[in-house]
Amino acid sequence: MSPRATSLNAIFRPQSVAVIGASRKKNQIGHEIVANLMEGGFTGPVYPVNPTAKVVHSTRCYSKVTDIPNPVDFAVLVVPAKYVLAAARDCAKKGVKGLVCISAGFGETRGEGPKRQKELVDICRKSGMRLVGPNCMGVLNTDPEISMNATFAFNTPLPGGAAFMSQSGALGEAILADAKDIGVGMSMFASLGNRADVSPADLLEYWEHDSRTEQILMYLESFGDPEQFMAAARRVSRKKPVIVVKSGRTAAGAKAAMSHTGSLAGSEAAADSLMAQCGVLRVDSMKELFTLATAAQTGKLPKGNRVAIVTNAGGPAILATDSCGDQGLDVVQLSEKTEKRIQEGIPVEASASNPVDLIATADADRFDHALKAVLADRGVDMVLAIFVSPVMIDAAAVAKVFTRHAKRSSKPIVACLLGKERGFEAVDILADAGVANYRFPEDAATALSGLWKLSKLRSADDSGGPRFRVQKKRGRAAIENALNEGREMLKGMELYELLSSYGIPVVPTRLVRTLDQALKATRETGWPVVLKVEAQGVVHKSDLGGVILDIRTEDELASGWEELESRFRKQCPDMRVLVQSLRQHGIETFMGATTDAQFGRLLAFGLGGIHVEVLKDVVFRLHPLSRVDAEGMVEGIRAASMFEGVRGKPPVDKEQLVEMLLRLDRMLTDCPEIYELDFNPFLAAWDSSESCVLDVRVRLKKS
Repeated sequence: MSPRATSLNAIFRPQSVAVIGASRKKNQIGHEIVANLMEGGFTGPVYPVNPTAKVVHSTRCYSKVTDIPNPVDFAVLVVPAKYVLAAARDCAKKGVKGLVCISAGFGETRGEGPKRQKELVDICRKSGMRLVGPNCMGVLNTDPEISMNATFAFNTPLPGGAAFMSQSGALGEAILADAKDIGVGMSMFASLGNRADVSPADLLEYWEHDSRTEQILMYLESFGDPEQFMAAARRVSRKKPVIVVKSGRTAAGAKAAMSHTGSLAGSEAAADSLMAQCGVLRVDSMKELFTLATAAQTGKLPKGNRVAIVTNAGGPAILATDSCGDQGLDVVQLSEKTEKRIQEGIPVEASASNPVDLIATADADRFDHALKAVLADRGVDMVLAIFVSPVMIDAAAVAKVFTRHAKRSSKPIVACLLGKERGFEAVDILADAGVANYRFPEDAATALSGLWKLSKLRSADDSGGPRFRVQKKRGRAAIENALNEGREMLKGMELYELLSSYGIPVVPTRLVRTLDQALKATRETGWPVVLKVEAQGVVHKSDLGGVILDIRTEDELASGWEELESRFRKQCPDMRVLVQSLRQHGIETFMGATTDAQFGRLLAFGLGGIHVEVLKDVVFRLHPLSRVDAEGMVEGIRAASMFEGVRGKPPVDKEQLVEMLLRLDRMLTDCPEIYELDFNPFLAAWDSSESCVLDVRVRLKKS
């Protein structure tokens, strides 16, 4: 653990705590924090600090922290914002090593707030104090050796293996209450507020080394330093599940941009990319987060997506089957051996095929028999056990069977108990044993799907992409020529030089000024050809009528030339024309890059041509790419099945698409001046030797 992470011991494992702003009045934050510390059984001394009170919670109160005769490791500030800086200086004099600032009125406000926050951070850094907040609800640690609840939450969570970080203080109370209700035990909790010092990345590293923490849950509004977060998360997610709800999916779209990539991308695309690349599972809601956390707390992840459903009721099994299919899980056909074993212990009217329907009379013994058989099937990776509680069946006995198999098996098992009162004793048995139990089959399927996603993230190879032989100097010459001429857009043969120097095939192209030159170019490229206008300020050529397709004769060439002249020559006297060979036998894809102000450069892949901004079937990843990142981009679009061949068409070379993305990524590494770039389209041809970029735009920005 780094010294920066170790320093958080002062906050999460202190030997003594001072509450500055302690209050004798109930329902005041300063009162509730002292109460939570004392009634929660904090194992060290608690020192209330308030200049107007002598005693708080039957404990001597001090006027200021420097009056406390004994060492103070950790202080909670609950005073008005205007008094926080003085209190922090007093803590620095006392030698306090950790602060939690509950008080608001800092960076989240206008006026003096941001300046006050900067001064608070300066005090902490000069004295070596770590700071959580300001504008937060506190921290807690359920470790029996500490038993510290330094929050003003009404609920104290059950001890357990989930560490939770919330950037929102207001959400913290609900988080702690819900976790307790659904049986997710917590090791630690932190509300970070404004993140003036301690960041999500700091907590990731700290919880990485905490033996009680088995999974890390986060509610994020922003990452802080994205590079720091990514480095920590990439490492930690290999050891422990990291599940995140990040708000902001519906933020206003990106500002108008030159490229398709720029208009499609935004900070949310960058956030999705960052989390996918560093092994973090992003979920859409707090409900989904807790649904998955309940199942993940066992630490068991499936080796595949194959699910067996064992039930005593057909309707819920149908719902579960549909939901599993919707979420990418395979309700797999059981082996003949497994079905035969199941049939030996069930009535003839029951079904041994998946979903295994044991019918309403199924008791604990019948469930025990069926679960033993499906868990032994090598083609099954996880199990969903559904029990509708009829009056004549001992629900508690069935729950004990579920619990026994869940403990013994290395495969994840989740339960879904339904029916009259769901058998309260049965629910408690499952909860006490840590078996995830859901009210509805759809939630259980969501949990299993999440476990499979976590498994894939953990097992993904995050090594870098392969090395390519490129002509870096040749490519850079094209960029430097444009920059020397004061242009931000590459043009004409500069584009060809840049791409071909990185091994990215470009459709055979000639740049001409006259019709005679165009006729000569067609003899070199062969018919049919495409004409594309090349002029200053003409970016989206097809939108402006600057592209004429499928020209097959000299007369058609002359007619097309005249059409471009009439449209563009008057406003663009320097107009030139690209004569390109027509390539159309394949799938038009899209590759691009853009620059996000917070996250850096993003690469994009999706369906291309005129449909890119209509269908928006695009996947983003942050630069630099690993090979797995590039493969995930190609496989990640909704229309990926088209690459396998549809309606009698042959498949395309997906490996070639992966290679093109990695070559583009290498280009971005060598050429930091590339700000935005589009290959639209890159034709993935039926014959891969014919694959090439049909149109390209590159925008530069001096670094």
